[in-house]
Amino acid sequence: MSELKDFLKSNVVKDLTEEVIISDRFKDKDGIILKFKIKALSDNDYSELQKSCMKCSKKGVREFDNGRFRRMLVILGTVDPNFEDAVSVKELGLVTPEDYVKAVLLPGEIEALGESILNLSGFKDMEELRQEAKN
Repeated sequence: MSELKDFLKSNVVKDLTEEVIISDRFKDKDGIILKFKIKALSDNDYSELQKSCMKCSKKGVREFDNGRFRRMLVILGTVDPNFEDAVSVKELGLVTPEDYVKAVLLPGEIEALGESILNLSGFKDMEELRQEAKN
């Protein structure tokens, strides 16, 4: 059996999480930067997310809504804080988790958090990986 096959058998992906800093805007009362806890998405979650972000224009053309994709990626991939917490959404006078994300995060923070979730989910820059392999 190959080393790669052995590795794969003993490293089934599940419950992969990580804490990340996305901005120095998030600090506790002592000035310590707060981290977001994120998780890797499964293949099924990622596929469903992509499908849910397709929309039909008035001319019947299917388009991908990248902004909604990033916001929903953040909602699905963030463990703490839980953007799907109905109490938190309601406390802010909002209706949906997507509204919550838009209310509490800046566009660049949504992008940074989404990028971290994608990286943890295995989406890496292939050129970066090639350079790492060379070194």
